[in-house]
Amino acid sequence: MPLHESPSPLLAVSGDVLIAAPRPGHCPYAPRRRGPGRLSPYRRLFATPGARAFTAGNLLARLPMGMFSVSAVMMIAGSRGSYALAGAVTAVGLGVTALVAPWTARLVDRYGQARVAVPATAVAVLGSLALLFCVRHGAPDWTLFAAYAATATTPNTGGMSRARWAHLHRDDPAARHTANSFEQAADELCFMLGPVAAAFLCSAVFPEAGTLTGAVLLMTGVLVFAAQRATEPPVVPRARTVRSPLRLPGVPALLAVFFATGVVFGSMEIVTLAFADGLGHGAAAGPVLALQAVGSCVAGLLYGSARPAADPHRRLLVCVVAMTALMSLPPLAASTGSLVTVAGALLLAGAATAPTMVTGMSLVQRVLPEGQLNEGMTLAVTAILGGIAAGSATGGRLAEHLSPASAYLTPVAAAGLAAVLCVALRRPR
Repeated sequence: MPLHESPSPLLAVSGDVLIAAPRPGHCPYAPRRRGPGRLSPYRRLFATPGARAFTAGNLLARLPMGMFSVSAVMMIAGSRGSYALAGAVTAVGLGVTALVAPWTARLVDRYGQARVAVPATAVAVLGSLALLFCVRHGAPDWTLFAAYAATATTPNTGGMSRARWAHLHRDDPAARHTANSFEQAADELCFMLGPVAAAFLCSAVFPEAGTLTGAVLLMTGVLVFAAQRATEPPVVPRARTVRSPLRLPGVPALLAVFFATGVVFGSMEIVTLAFADGLGHGAAAGPVLALQAVGSCVAGLLYGSARPAADPHRRLLVCVVAMTALMSLPPLAASTGSLVTVAGALLLAGAATAPTMVTGMSLVQRVLPEGQLNEGMTLAVTAILGGIAAGSATGGRLAEHLSPASAYLTPVAAAGLAAVLCVALRRPR
């Protein structure tokens, strides 16, 4: 029968039956369009011209950051038969990096990413190759310290990538939030895969393979990253910046929060190693710790698809309080004496670390002028590294003198301290 129009624009009459009338330009049999989905913010993010290219180079350069320490330890210990020497060399390198990295980042802000990152990376790569040469040919021990110290000029590639996102989306807070979440997830992924790749290369190929591969990846990645000049932030005249980010209101308190968060990471790692070794499952400690990184990586990606916080100070406090609550799970799991239970607790505990780091980095970007983003974010990373060193020392001492299960209270206390510092951060200045 013919289809007649009804008084209602949404209904049509077919015989004695009312049926829905098709809307103009609408096919009733066409498939329904799906909602935006969780990945939509990331699709929009990487639709930015040049974003995929500089991200690919940056990831290539960032992967070795999780390889160098493990590679150096395995290479030196395998050749000299001393883990004490290997640990001392890497510790000195970390200390020198904490001193040199902010100055390298300041040069990046002042002269541009490409002009500084490429030569700084070349010096760091030469230091890695010198370390390999010294170990291979039995050079005196002091040469190992000197060579590894030269790698401290490695630029903060994660900070440079975040600075590019901040420049490209300076008028879009939602895109910056998604970008920071992606970068944090990338950090977790690289520091999870890096040690695994290093251990495999050093053991299955030859002892120097991890260091050599890391050096090649680092130099190649930085060259690819620096070649993307269209997305590089412009250099801000020096007159528009203050002398040091440490003098800006709120920055010292934020760095204190990052330091306390680093204590959480460092203590959790060393205590988990001690706990697994005490149960006779030391070889399983690596995969167990990787679960914490997996939880953080997934949480970071999901957090990036959410709306950015209207009040990032309050959001940071909420994230740190949630981290404190979730960090109480590993001590409870350790009391059962089961490594499997601890692994599950670490997976859940890791879910709060990425949102905390993303929100903290967003605050750093908010309080810093554009011409000091690299230096400010490098200071944040340095604070985290300092916290990791302090957390490792504290957690290891407590695990040795008390018990690994009791030492799990160290990351809980450090997370609680970070929450207190967040409250102080919110007080009117």
